[in-house]
Amino acid sequence: MSKNLSIEDVPLNGFHQLLTVRSGGGWLLDGYVLSIIGVAMVQLSAALGLSSFWEGMVASSALIGIFFGGFLGGSLTGHLGRQKLYFVGPAIFIVCSIAQFWAESGLALFAFRFLIGVGVGFEYTAAGAMLVEFMPKKYRGPRLAMLTILWFAGAALAYIVGNLILSSGDADAWRLVLASPAVIGALLLLVRLGSPESPRWLLSKGRAAEAERVIQKVYGPSFSLRNLPEQPAEKKMSIGDLLHSGYGKRMLFVAVFWSCSVIPVFAVYAFAPKVLQALNLKGEWASYGSVIITVLFVVGCIIATRLINVIGRRSMVIHSFLWSGLALVGLGIFSSGAEWLVLVLFGAYAVFIGGAQVLQLVYPNELFPTEIRSMAVGMGASLSRIGAAIGTWLVPMALQSIGIGYTMFAAAAVTLLGLLVSLALAPETRSLSLQEAASLNH
Repeated sequence: MSKNLSIEDVPLNGFHQLLTVRSGGGWLLDGYVLSIIGVAMVQLSAALGLSSFWEGMVASSALIGIFFGGFLGGSLTGHLGRQKLYFVGPAIFIVCSIAQFWAESGLALFAFRFLIGVGVGFEYTAAGAMLVEFMPKKYRGPRLAMLTILWFAGAALAYIVGNLILSSGDADAWRLVLASPAVIGALLLLVRLGSPESPRWLLSKGRAAEAERVIQKVYGPSFSLRNLPEQPAEKKMSIGDLLHSGYGKRMLFVAVFWSCSVIPVFAVYAFAPKVLQALNLKGEWASYGSVIITVLFVVGCIIATRLINVIGRRSMVIHSFLWSGLALVGLGIFSSGAEWLVLVLFGAYAVFIGGAQVLQLVYPNELFPTEIRSMAVGMGASLSRIGAAIGTWLVPMALQSIGIGYTMFAAAAVTLLGLLVSLALAPETRSLSLQEAASLNH
């Protein structure tokens, strides 16, 4: 039976489950390490005497790092393989998180968090490619979407653990908060030991014998390259081929839709307590509101994951941008409204944006062939983070100059731009094999 069975049609096995944990752990850590700065910002800003300029720089530094890490990670993952880069990100998180404990200036924090962002860029390219290239097609969308759920779970964990550490009342507790991701990083390195290289990547490099050994180890001795629905490229593809072939339109879609889905989210995460305070949620309302909204982001992603194979990728991204954009418009209109109304609208945004969030990894990993997959994911991550970094940097100044209402309208405009681009360019890849999804002919 296995002679004719594609590895994209096999049932899930123990390896697939372990690989989900290995890749998913990276995304949980990404969510934690990127969100933890929002928990510590008020205390560290006071302790180090940061101006609003340096607050913005520290908050956006990891996003700037992702810009460089995405490009660099995409190139390295394409040339060196998925397996090697699988260990670089967690190592960077451990070293730089511990280094933040001794930071004495905004510049030092900026540098360490910039490097953390580079590590996150590596994760985007390596962890996603590793998972998608092993996963059967029936489970590909939901498992990739699950990584985004784990990102938000990591963000929620950052707020919970960070606030517990800060509750000690120690003036330097923020240092422990920023160092805490090192613990998760160490666990992630351990669980990734023994990860094999992707057979699709090995085949793209002409290393067919090694690819066959990996396939037999993962799926059993009766499987071989004949069961892998992937043909080596007739010619090597470069970044120029990516931009100048038919894939240029796909790259434009990925970069814009990814940017529009992350800009408001990162701005909210970096300054959640400040944004909620500006919306008249004071004290415990602001603290617990941050946790509630983050949990609702996870709920939105879970719902989207359950629906991704039901309504398809295109319908999901369109509805996600439409309804989340309208929720942000509501926040702009009712920015001085009652606490419960603000939380309901913010919660609606968090739930509805889940569809676009889970597709951030699904679309770029499905729309490009093996030779340029990691490069395309890296470019998408990098380009989306330009806007996210600028948006995050502008938030404290926007709150001060134009107020919370117009800040919410600006976020709504970004989200509705994502809707227009998705209506024009979003393709459907549901039920296609990875090679079919990546083909320009479907």
